[in-house]
Amino acid sequence: MQISRLFQVIYILLENGTVTAPELAERFEVSVRTIYRDVEALSQAGIPIYTIQGKGGGISLSDRFVLNKSMLTDKEQDEILFALQSLAAAQYPDSNAIFEKLSSLFRKNNINWIEVDFSSWGSGQKQKELFVLLKQAILEQKVISFTYLSAAGEQKSRRAAPMKLLFKDRAWYIEAFSFEKNALRTFKINRMSNVRLLNGEEMGLHLQHGWSEPSVTSSAEESVKKPQRIPLVLKIDQAGAYRIVDEFKEEDILKLEDGSFRVTSEIPPGEWLYHYLLSFGDLLEVIEPASVRLEMKNRTARMAEKYLR
Repeated sequence: MQISRLFQVIYILLENGTVTAPELAERFEVSVRTIYRDVEALSQAGIPIYTIQGKGGGISLSDRFVLNKSMLTDKEQDEILFALQSLAAAQYPDSNAIFEKLSSLFRKNNINWIEVDFSSWGSGQKQKELFVLLKQAILEQKVISFTYLSAAGEQKSRRAAPMKLLFKDRAWYIEAFSFEKNALRTFKINRMSNVRLLNGEEMGLHLQHGWSEPSVTSSAEESVKKPQRIPLVLKIDQAGAYRIVDEFKEEDILKLEDGSFRVTSEIPPGEWLYHYLLSFGDLLEVIEPASVRLEMKNRTARMAEKYLR
């Protein structure tokens, strides 16, 4: 109890500057004599704490002593506080309280210079609550059940052990071990509904069927090491320059003499790929591979048929 109180005394002095012994005694519900013993213990431990007698006096710390002993530069302090603000935006437990304490510790009281929001513009409270629920499932190693709308438009019930939240191509995904597929799968969050954490009894049934944390971790690591990708060569008109800069690496972009761009990249396959390529409209032409070029030709032909009837 005394050690915890000593740390709290230091924090209070950092936050308030000078505090009287009676004020501290009242806060911790101890005697004034006990507070002075705490001050002596802190002093013997090397903390530059001192008292001033008389009116306007009290107990204080030497200015910025913690910062000097922390061995952190101003830039490093800012980086720590920025990271905590990011966690606070994601509603990470206790991050706001930690942020406030470190702000006082570093003597930086006006640093709320950034706001990080992991939700998309216009997203509702339901999506934000889902984000928090998935984060809880990952941190507490819980299993979830949900209804998922596939790219084919089918709704199916799923059960999975979430591993990681991913943000890719302006959308949030959850990487999870799917019990139906007995493998690692990636689900787009805005296609998930009726999400809930399974209770202990339900989780126990899954564990009896052979799932364990090491197998999921191993699958996740293998997925990260060997992601499936296909090489793409695209030609994009000059009017699409803003998207090229936003969505491709600089070394993958080559500007051609006619003002258009040649983009060479590797992208994961799947139905989403064609939706992405079609989002460029007539600004994009697939050069390679031949299979993707043919599929784009067939899809655009089917689209054209609808307007020629």
